[in-house]
Amino acid sequence: MMNINFRMVVVWLLGSFVIGVQAHERFGERQVEIVPTKMWNDMNGEYINAHGGGILTYGGKYYWFGEHRPATGFATEVGVSCYSSTDLHNWKYENVALAVSQEAGSEIEKGCIMERPKVIYNKKTGKFVLWFHLELKGKGYEAARAGVAVSDTPTGPYRFVRSMRVNPKIYPLNLSPENRKTQWDWSKYKEWWTPEWHKAVVDGLFVQRDLKGGQMSRDMTLFVDDDGKAYHIYSSEENLTLQIAELTDNYQDHTGKYIRIFPGGHNEAPAIFKHNNIYWMITSGCTGWAPNEARMFSAPSIWGPWTQHPHPFIGPGAEKTFGGQSTYVLSLPENKYIFMADVWKPDSLMYSRYIWLPIDFDKAGSPVIEWKNSWKPVF
Repeated sequence: MMNINFRMVVVWLLGSFVIGVQAHERFGERQVEIVPTKMWNDMNGEYINAHGGGILTYGGKYYWFGEHRPATGFATEVGVSCYSSTDLHNWKYENVALAVSQEAGSEIEKGCIMERPKVIYNKKTGKFVLWFHLELKGKGYEAARAGVAVSDTPTGPYRFVRSMRVNPKIYPLNLSPENRKTQWDWSKYKEWWTPEWHKAVVDGLFVQRDLKGGQMSRDMTLFVDDDGKAYHIYSSEENLTLQIAELTDNYQDHTGKYIRIFPGGHNEAPAIFKHNNIYWMITSGCTGWAPNEARMFSAPSIWGPWTQHPHPFIGPGAEKTFGGQSTYVLSLPENKYIFMADVWKPDSLMYSRYIWLPIDFDKAGSPVIEWKNSWKPVF
């Protein structure tokens, strides 16, 4: 009789332990691991569809916004996805934060292209502000617009405000007075990548071309500085030059103050963060959906001067960013940062994978991103 009771107690204890572990895993209380490039599912078991995205930290939660990509094709059929988490591992699907419009002729009509969504919170207005790269339906990538939407809550739904080119009729701060006066003879620059053409790009060839309607804005990110000022960083001038533009106090427009970075350098996919009062930016080259060697830059001020450094990656595949392309750097307390990238699968963009890795720093204070098969975020 005592043996039977003993066995019953053991079975009860084991059952309680298993149920406890499952509960901890279900509610995100157990220490978890991030495994780059593997299939990432949400808490419903569905594949996380939030590409080219970024993360908003608010109210003790992380909100991941990204492109809802179709299983086939490239156009946006749904909109911008939103997921939430308390541990950066267990993600709850919230909703479509910004849905495409069913109205014919709308700037965000179903079939447009919505890319690189980023959300920031404005403490002054209490609004959540979403910016994204927008291409109009049926126009390929010629529109090169920035879109903006707002919401009273982090998950939305967000209300589309407008889209635009950046800072029409305004010259960048760091374009010389001489180059502002240049009248370009475009017949001399039909052939790209010649030394003469490259010099013209550096001197403002495309800035002048787009001056009236505003500067092009494709791959983009947002950055909020310690003083609450926000900035829009984007690939411009036919993806040849990065630009940094200051946003208005409500984060919904540009102030007219902007600069060019590495004109003619052909950078896209900017991801920016600040560490020990130094601004760091990681970008990619422009090779379509194929991975390439990342670039890294630093500056003592958001306005520069910006200096290029060797890429920060270490490990197998480092020369091609581990097969990924930068999208965002998540800043956490105590000087901790997570580098986020997409591993694009153009045959089915919906199932493109994700790379998240911690950022460390070498003795000189430069970022180092080492490949890890798995790792545990420490809060």
